[in-house]
Amino acid sequence: MAKEESGKSDKDLFNMSKEESFSEWYLELVRRAKLVDQRAPTKGFDVLMPNAMFIWEKIQGFLNSEFAAMGARNAYFPLVIPESLLEEEAEHFEGFIPEVAWVTHGGETSLENRLAIRPTSETIINYMFAYWIRSYQDLPLQVNQWCNVVRWETKMTKPFLRGREFLWQEGHTAWATPDGAKKNVDDALKAYRRLLTEVLKIPCMFIKRPEWDKFAGAEDTISLETLMPDGKVLQAGTAHNLGQNFSKPLNIEFLNDKNEKEFVYQTSWGVSTRLIGGLVMSHGDDHGLILPFNLAPTQVVIIPILFKGKEKPVLEKCGKIKQEVEEMGCSCVIDESDSRPGEKHYYWELNGAPLRIEVGPRDVEKKNVVLVRRDTAKKVVVKDKDLMDSIVSEAGALDKALYNKAKKLLKSGIQDATKKEEVKELIEARAGIVKIPFCSTGKDGEACAEELKEYTGGGEVRGTLYPRPEAAPKGAKCPICGKAAKELVYVAKAY
Repeated sequence: MAKEESGKSDKDLFNMSKEESFSEWYLELVRRAKLVDQRAPTKGFDVLMPNAMFIWEKIQGFLNSEFAAMGARNAYFPLVIPESLLEEEAEHFEGFIPEVAWVTHGGETSLENRLAIRPTSETIINYMFAYWIRSYQDLPLQVNQWCNVVRWETKMTKPFLRGREFLWQEGHTAWATPDGAKKNVDDALKAYRRLLTEVLKIPCMFIKRPEWDKFAGAEDTISLETLMPDGKVLQAGTAHNLGQNFSKPLNIEFLNDKNEKEFVYQTSWGVSTRLIGGLVMSHGDDHGLILPFNLAPTQVVIIPILFKGKEKPVLEKCGKIKQEVEEMGCSCVIDESDSRPGEKHYYWELNGAPLRIEVGPRDVEKKNVVLVRRDTAKKVVVKDKDLMDSIVSEAGALDKALYNKAKKLLKSGIQDATKKEEVKELIEARAGIVKIPFCSTGKDGEACAEELKEYTGGGEVRGTLYPRPEAAPKGAKCPICGKAAKELVYVAKAY
């Protein structure tokens, strides 16, 4: 039988309050649940432990299927990019310069052309696209890569949410028409929404970012925004319609069916391991992780309740249950450690095992078990013959409850305001997302957005709903400049 070490003393068990100290609770949880180890020697370069990689690989598996359905194929591009090549995309790369890590030496030799460690891969991928694309028959071209990126973050680093090195995927595409590129952006967004809602059990909104806050070189940037329990929004992913803003300066051309040269239309889209941070914050509680059933490394844990002289029948029953659970395609562990039953419960609650089965001598006699769901902690007596069906139904109920709770938070966390004082009050109260009339999300609205952010202590104009922005009510005024409002925007503090 499998053994899992759960032996922990009471002082080692997770004991932080999510409601009273959210940030400290989060840091304690990702460490105690063995998602991340921050004892690596370089700040911001954390070790992702097997539990975190299990979740990330599940995300990869889901998205690989989605991307394949879109027509994208996986590839891999170099980690380092010559500075001379970056200069060809100076406008796009300018925003990344403060965060770039540079390779200046190869061994003992100083490099004449220093190398940037990729903060993103547009430059190197477009360089290759210029070789690969010659004719309309080469289009559309869609590639995706799973990789790490390095951004020398100068702010306070935080596991998964803000690190100097993190894992992500970045899709890059080229199209013969602007309509093809737009549809690709929408397809990527739909794939990401399915990931969040179906796999992570987190609802989200599509937000079109303001002109001053879109990706450098993009015509449009659309982000997936979701609300965390501390009132901040998490940008869970982005998709960019790049138009011809990269293809023209880099000469990424093709011959159309009339034998005429045209520049391609491009898109890019990506999510990262910050999704793991969002998962922890959305569903975790004061006892530890709560994981959707299919994202849990251990889906079912069996706790034998042992009494001297009656161990054998209990352990035999546990072994039989484990075999049946695994035959059903679920991961299962029997906790045979020397810890007390209560300590075992605490340990598996901390690590987010969705279902717990308790088996004692009486359960052997009565041919039943006690089934416990992680999110409710309610104990239910289940007959042996009904156990596999109950596991399926309770797993589904847990997933549904997680999503509905997060959906309720998002829905109730959007507040309306018309005056800047109201916006400030709501932002300071961590009420969530504030929807306000606003003068413009074009460049002429940037000054108002900056003033609002300073006035509210960090409330950012995130943008407008996508694909159908909401018009401001007739007669509505921008709460900052007092001019006629053109649209409704969403304001929030963000990770």
